[in-house]
Amino acid sequence: MNPEDLIDFLKGQPLLSLALAAVFVTVLGGMLRPALPRLGGVVRGLGNLGLVAALLLTIAQVARLNPGAEFSLPGVGLPEQKVEGTETRVQMSRDGHFWIRTEVNGAPVRFMVDTGATLTAMSPPVAERAAVEKQPMRAPVILKTANGQTMAELVTIEELRFGNVVARDLDAVVAPGLGETNVLGMNFLSRLKSWRVEGKTLVLVPNNPQAPLAGDEPA
Repeated sequence: MNPEDLIDFLKGQPLLSLALAAVFVTVLGGMLRPALPRLGGVVRGLGNLGLVAALLLTIAQVARLNPGAEFSLPGVGLPEQKVEGTETRVQMSRDGHFWIRTEVNGAPVRFMVDTGATLTAMSPPVAERAAVEKQPMRAPVILKTANGQTMAELVTIEELRFGNVVARDLDAVVAPGLGETNVLGMNFLSRLKSWRVEGKTLVLVPNNPQAPLAGDEPA
């Protein structure tokens, strides 16, 4: 691996880069300590702080996410959805899945609800259109999909809205290997007060019902 390839690789691995930099600073501090005890101690202390920060960030990421999430990615459907009282009800589409029309940061996005997916997932074009920004200090993860393993960038959706449901600061992944299908996973469903399936209808009950979007007015 030439230096340019190594630099490109480290740019895509922020936590690894932080850890390596911290190790270098710690070693440098140890080398300076015999001749310059105070300076060496300060430098070494900074390196140790960097290592602790890298460890804590890694633990936080693992605690929030499951890199082994599996996603089922069928074709596009055309759901019907409406608000009834404090519930948003979504009819099953002809392909046997529940599809939801949402607004992500104000941009229209169609998601498939997948209870087998740990994380919400978006295709790169949709993420770009919705201005979903990558998190620079969160390392990419490897996802297992029906088409094999794929690398995914971790992002945070500022606001996802549909019916009378609003989710803010929602973790998600963006990966070319997921195709064009966008998936609402369990990390979204677990935020709701409750959700259930009644026959061919998905019923979503938010903790704090919001005013419905246009097209999803109360029945």
